[in-house]
Amino acid sequence: MKNFWKSKIVVVTGGSGFLGIHLVKKLLKLKPAKIVIPNHKKTDLRDYRSCLKAFKNADIVIHLAGNVGGIGYNQSKPAELFDDNIIMGINIMRAAKACNVQKVVLIGTICAYPKFTPVPFKEEHLWDGYPEETNAPYGLAKKMLLVQSQAYRKQYGFNSIYLLPVNMYGPGDNFDPTSSHVIPALIKKFAEARNTKSKKVVIWGSGKPTREFLYVDDAAEGILKACEKYNKPDPINLGSGFEISIKELARTISKMIGFKGSIIFDKSKPDGQPRRRLYVGKAIKEFGFKAKTDFKTGLKKTIEDYLKREN
Repeated sequence: MKNFWKSKIVVVTGGSGFLGIHLVKKLLKLKPAKIVIPNHKKTDLRDYRSCLKAFKNADIVIHLAGNVGGIGYNQSKPAELFDDNIIMGINIMRAAKACNVQKVVLIGTICAYPKFTPVPFKEEHLWDGYPEETNAPYGLAKKMLLVQSQAYRKQYGFNSIYLLPVNMYGPGDNFDPTSSHVIPALIKKFAEARNTKSKKVVIWGSGKPTREFLYVDDAAEGILKACEKYNKPDPINLGSGFEISIKELARTISKMIGFKGSIIFDKSKPDGQPRRRLYVGKAIKEFGFKAKTDFKTGLKKTIEDYLKREN
């Protein structure tokens, strides 16, 4: 649908981040009139005036920016995660409306789902309970974007959509151990253990919880397809439909990297949500999105990218 993008000025918040880089790369091939990536050092999206300046003349805003991290990061900075994400969301929607933006694409989080959601997670279960405690402040702040989106649509006729992606992974991921998610954290741990000839790697939790992962290129594709074709108030999941336990994930990564030692699970540390797998039928039906990348293929590319950058 290149004609959709032909005359559009597109602002991508978080466009220089992990997902943003992959999305912008795909967006460039669609040849919009202009792509604007606000510089996060110069543009504070928690400030309304900064948002107004960033969205001037914009037709579409794709909001990827956020303060985000893994379980440890969520436990240590719950207030910052809540404040930053909810303030960003509020100002982005207010400024987009004030600037007469045609459409806003809001990226939520699987952390918004209740702790004990029937598997696979369906969009209609989003409000059936409180999120898992370790990431509830972040999850609820991002969930308020959906409330705001639906309120703006109802009162102002403003076109914004809300997508719920699972955890993403792929080349260029965040490998900072203080804020990374599980796949990059494990890759870094096993690579360093192999290089130092350590006899064991310790991993948080029991290893029993399951997670679903979406390759970053697939996620970018899904977001752009939704932007082109979806214009309804209801939230939509973006996932792969694939589920793997943390224990099996750790074994797979250690084998791919060539770590020969023991894997120890520290059960004194939190597990997080017991299971995560999304129902992905709505995205297929509404805008024809289905993840294409095989998990082990994507994992191999992610590991190769990390090792190449570290060496």
